[in-house]
Amino acid sequence: MGCCSVTQRHTGVDEVGPDEIELLELSGDNLGVWSLGETRLQLSVRNSRDEQPPPPRRPSIPHLEQEVVLWGKSRDELHQRIYSQQPIRGWEGQAAHMYGEIIHSSLVSLYISHTQETREHFLVLFSFHLLILSLDHSRQDFVYEGILPLSGLSFQVVSLDLDASHSPHMFEISSPVMDSKVFTCASAADLQKWMQHAEDRRYKAMMQPMSPSHCALSYLLPCDENWKREELKKYLLQAPIWQWEGSPIQHMGQPSYVSIVHIINTQRQGIQERLMVLFPQDIVLLSVDNNRLTIRYEGRLPRQSVKAVERSALPGRLEFELIGELVEPLQVSCTCMEDYQNWIFQLQQPDRSNHVTLSQPPPPLMPKLQRNRKESQEPMLAADPYHINGRG
Repeated sequence: MGCCSVTQRHTGVDEVGPDEIELLELSGDNLGVWSLGETRLQLSVRNSRDEQPPPPRRPSIPHLEQEVVLWGKSRDELHQRIYSQQPIRGWEGQAAHMYGEIIHSSLVSLYISHTQETREHFLVLFSFHLLILSLDHSRQDFVYEGILPLSGLSFQVVSLDLDASHSPHMFEISSPVMDSKVFTCASAADLQKWMQHAEDRRYKAMMQPMSPSHCALSYLLPCDENWKREELKKYLLQAPIWQWEGSPIQHMGQPSYVSIVHIINTQRQGIQERLMVLFPQDIVLLSVDNNRLTIRYEGRLPRQSVKAVERSALPGRLEFELIGELVEPLQVSCTCMEDYQNWIFQLQQPDRSNHVTLSQPPPPLMPKLQRNRKESQEPMLAADPYHINGRG
């Protein structure tokens, strides 16, 4: 109840006129203008309430956050470590505070199916990203494992036991561009929190249009500088790629080169802008939307079955053609001389089959008696034990 100051001119309520009541602070149900009688009633009720012992205090949300979670630290302290200026070991990409507010976090175990082992991890759910951290108990610190956009992930509760009541509290994270990961929560309540928060944030991430200022891709394109090119390689290995086909992109090895090119198909009309990525065994073609926010899979070419043929190295016409036995010819136009020279160098390398043949051990030497008929008719001489295979 708010505070009030009452100044009475006469004694008795019935003998006086209006009393001076100064309302300083009123809130809730106490808003309005009171009479003196109502004031006394309120003060009486207030005094009776003050005499009663206060109800037990329920812990507030900040109080609950002080519960020790890991290494003797509360959840707030762990969040401060993630947001701190000191980078987490192995951290890649923009700073943690750029991902916004932490929605939920907890200690979980990563289940490895082929070995049936578990490893402790700390999962952090941001507004539109999921951060995966492994633990270094010797230093009591985190190790960066990756950060994934929620829009490209799906979450599902999994059970290893037919009896769900005895099954561990596990959920699976899957994506077209990564291997599925199964995490075990400490309790059913924690599992329920993860599923609720993850699905809610995933839905909002998919429905809310992303601004270029919140997407790293818009800063990395065009990749006309070396640092942009290197960061783009890392980004492609963890970013959601729509309509991806085949094995996850992480299984294709490390990309050795990437650039924006313009491709003309001889059997189609028009020119198409593509992001061309060179992997050890494949050339992957990707498209990017006009706002530089999303990536779409457009196809791949087996690296060993295609060859680059130079067409024009003149300024403004940095073109070569990709040809192959089972591939439609593609005319590729580069945006700068550096890209043109790198693609020609990479795709005009000698046939790898020759290198395989040369790397094999030479065939064994044939005995002299079988070289020709004349030598077979000569008497056999004892071999000198000090000259074997040309060594003395």
